[in-house]
Formats: sequence, C-alpha cells, structure tokens
Amino acid sequence: MTTPPTPLDAERADLLAELAAARAALTKAVNGLSDEQAAERPTVSELRLGGLIKHVAFIEEGWLRFVLEGPSALRYDLPDGVTWDDLAAGTAREFPQWAIDHQANFQMLPGETLAGILERYEKVAARSEEIIATVPDLSAAHPLPEAPWNEPGARHSVRRVLTHVIAETAQHAGHADILRETLDGQKSS
Repeated sequence: MTTPPTPLDAERADLLAELAAARAALTKAVNGLSDEQAAERPTVSELRLGGLIKHVAFIEEGWLRFVLEGPSALRYDLPDGVTWDDLAAGTAREFPQWAIDHQANFQMLPGETLAGILERYEKVAARSEEIIATVPDLSAAHPLPEAPWNEPGARHSVRRVLTHVIAETAQHAGHADILRETLDGQKSS
C-alpha cells in the first residue's frame, strides 16, 4: 500500500498551476502540425515551433537541476584562450559545447520528431513538478554561475527559479502563437 502524496501548500500549487498554464499555451501552438511544419522557419527569425519547445524543455531542465545541484548545473566554461568578447563577436576560434547546444535547441535536428520533443517536454515537466513538490524550502538559494549576463554574487532562490521558468515559458508561448499563425493562419489561443 502506498502513502498518498502530501498536498501542496498554496504557494507551490499556485506556481505550478501558472507553469502548467504556460506550458499548455506553448504546446497548443503545435496541435495538428506535421514534423515538417514544426521544423519550418516561417519568419525571418531563426525560431521554429519544434525548436521553441526543445529550448523551453532544455531551459526548464537546467534551472531545475540548478535547484538541486547549485551553480555547477549551469556551467558556462570557455575553451582555453577564448574570451567572452570573442564569443559575443562570433570570432572565437572554438565555441563551447554549451553554446552549440543552446543554438541547436532552437531547431529540430535530423531524426527528431515533434512527438519525441513533446514526450521529452512532458518528462521534464513531470520531473520539475516532483522537484518543486518535494524541495524543503522555496527560499533556499544558490549563487548563480559566473557569466556576463549574471550579476556577480547574485543568488537565485527556488522561488525565483520557478518564476523565471514560468516567465520564459510564457514568453515563448507568445512567440509560438505568432509562428503558428504565420505558418498556417491558425491561432493557438
């Protein structure tokens, strides 16, 4: 016999409900699309519907790993002899794997399917919900890893991470709505 899960406190329930709503808005944008349509680039932007979902899953997974592991989960190491200025200018002689992975997350690669991307996103979402439900304290914080976009010495609490993931997901749901309408005239909302 299993023990029923402990009910979530109101704050966790509210935050997870907002994240679920943002996820639903994002994934609704791909309803009825083929793999080819999901991989298509319908605007001058590099964004693709399948790639947006991959990106959001990647971001959510990384930030929730940060909740558990701290800054080592979000490492931004540079190859020897490469500077942040080189990277920003596109003149680096070698690009770090994390930057290559980040770029690949915005597109569907050969062999990837929309169904596979959505399945992976569901697994990431389930794991995130498990972490948020069981982490002892939403105020627990870790220092952010060193990177030019992070303020030196800044820390993020579990709560702040979750609100960031909600904002990122909602922002990309808006992008997805525009892409879908541009692709085939359908509105996802």
